[in-house]
Amino acid sequence: MSDCELILASWGKVESNLAGFGGEVLTRLFTEHPDTQKLFPKFVGIPCGELAGNAGVADHGKTVLTKLGEILRAKGSGDVIKPLATTHANKHKIALNNFKLITEVIIKVFGEKGVWDTATQDAFRSVMGVVIHEIDCVYKELGFTG
Repeated sequence: MSDCELILASWGKVESNLAGFGGEVLTRLFTEHPDTQKLFPKFVGIPCGELAGNAGVADHGKTVLTKLGEILRAKGSGDVIKPLATTHANKHKIALNNFKLITEVIIKVFGEKGVWDTATQDAFRSVMGVVIHEIDCVYKELGFTG
C-alpha cells in the first residue's frame, strides 16, 4: 500500500467532520505558532482564547482539509499542487516553512484524536515532504522566496 493509500484508508474519518477537524488544526497552528495567525487577515483580530469554536476558523480549516484530500487522491499530482502553490506565493505570500508547521500540527491533532496511528502519521509526513518539495519548485519558478 502506498503512503497516499494508507492515509486515504482513514480519510473518511476526517471527511466526516471536516470543519471540526479543520478548526482544531488551525486553532492549534495559531496557538502553537502565533505568527501564523497573521498570515490569515480575517483571523488577525481573534484573541487566542476565542479561536476554538470560531465558525470562520472552522470553515477555513474545512477548506484546507478539503484541498488536502484532493492532493492525496491525486497522489501529489502537480496538476493539483501547482495552482495551490501559485496562489500561496502570489496572493497569500505563504513561506514554505508554514507548510511544514501545519503538516506537524495535522499529524499531532489526528494522532491525538485517534484518526491516525504511527504508520499513517509517518506516511503523511513522507507525502507532505514530497508535496512541500513540489511547492518549493513552483515557488522557485515564480521567483517567490517567502
